[in-house]
Amino acid sequence: MDLRLRGIVFLLLVVGGLNEDVHTKHMDTVIKILATIEADNPGLEPLDLVIGLRKAAGIETPFIQNYFGPLSDDSRSTTLVLKPEISRLITSGIKHEVTGLGLEEGVVLTGDGFTVALTPLLLGLEAGLRSTSPRRVRGLYPLTLTNTLVRSFLHHSQSDPSTSSRVGTAGCWNSVKDPQEFTLSGVASLATDALVNGGMDGAILGKRLAETANSRPVKLSSFLKRYYNHQLTEAGLDSAPKLISQRRRTNFQKLVNLPLLRKQVARSLSTVQKLDKTIRQLKMEKKNMEEIVNQGLDEFIHAYIDCPPIVSRCMWEARPYKGTPTMLKLPLSYLYIHHTYEPSKPCLTFADCSRDMRSMQRYHQDSNGWDDIGYSFVAGSDGNIYEGRGWNWQGAHTKGYNSKGYGVSFIGDYTSSLPSKSAMDLVRNQLAKCATGGGRLVSNYIIHGHRQLVSTSCPGNAFYTEIRGWPNFREV
Repeated sequence: MDLRLRGIVFLLLVVGGLNEDVHTKHMDTVIKILATIEADNPGLEPLDLVIGLRKAAGIETPFIQNYFGPLSDDSRSTTLVLKPEISRLITSGIKHEVTGLGLEEGVVLTGDGFTVALTPLLLGLEAGLRSTSPRRVRGLYPLTLTNTLVRSFLHHSQSDPSTSSRVGTAGCWNSVKDPQEFTLSGVASLATDALVNGGMDGAILGKRLAETANSRPVKLSSFLKRYYNHQLTEAGLDSAPKLISQRRRTNFQKLVNLPLLRKQVARSLSTVQKLDKTIRQLKMEKKNMEEIVNQGLDEFIHAYIDCPPIVSRCMWEARPYKGTPTMLKLPLSYLYIHHTYEPSKPCLTFADCSRDMRSMQRYHQDSNGWDDIGYSFVAGSDGNIYEGRGWNWQGAHTKGYNSKGYGVSFIGDYTSSLPSKSAMDLVRNQLAKCATGGGRLVSNYIIHGHRQLVSTSCPGNAFYTEIRGWPNFREV
């Protein structure tokens, strides 16, 4: 049988090594499965593969049909014949769903430490592969993100605020090393973190595929591997390629400027009103809907564009807090800059930064006798901020001043060298903007180095000289 023919039926064979981790919900597993399909089906085009996966998973709605047409009418639609264990992974592991137990299905953990929904990612890839013009990728933004945002904003407006949020429900994996179950935490939203992450990735990668119509990758697995599995060098993100998952938020912001994003959300609102019976039954005036959607979009922009990517405590596998935390009285007035000194080397991966966070927490709790890791936040050189005591709990970072400001440390010894520019930008620009925009820091906040308030060399001579040039730095 010629596998390049349309409407093909192909058999997925499991090769050595795949069975061992087939039930692990990690992007690496997804990439391995795609590579297996490609290896066993020479000549299979990426678009055929994506459509075949969507068909196998049963991902089809009137909203999707509005852009791609019915799967039954698509000449490229393929039927995947799969072995039982792979079939279960495809049919139940790609389609997004939140169960009654709060489990979020159709999501995977990625190497950068974040959780991504596969449905919007696949839809973005399909939109890009179907496109013949880089300037017009039909359905790219609605299918990946803006439809989800609009539905979530409107749903929140009709719900009890204590049981629903506009955007951004996070969660925790049962195990970061062997992720199998992802349980949502906090107030529910129809636009979970995973859906937003998958939507941003889908838009970014779909646009790139559309821009490279004449030189598209022969293998989709290789394309995704380059995006999700790039290994950083000692320079961190400073010397890394632009198209990698660690740059997700930066790339999305460059791809969709705010006027374009508002325009796309407005278009999705109009489309949803026509196609979604549930939305039509709300019987709301168009003006009210537009106001609700704009308010929600402002919240989305703050959470995902103004704020940096923050790895939650459960994701770096923090120990529980000992005792009862002291709540901060917000907004605070100070940002105190530290370096860890030990660990002395910058961390370049989610796994290494998480290990360093656990090491510091053990030392602070077991050796220092503190309730928890002392810092409010910690900056890695992998492109992430790591949550310590977070926005609301008083830290143990700057003795005598812990109630007055947030303590932010950079992993590494910066006595004679500086953190990467990307790590400094994460704190100086994004984390600070996130804090002021969220009412956690006053707008005229002051930056101090640890040594200005406590007898210490922290944050290192080289780094202290650097922060003295930051706009909000003040001498004591």
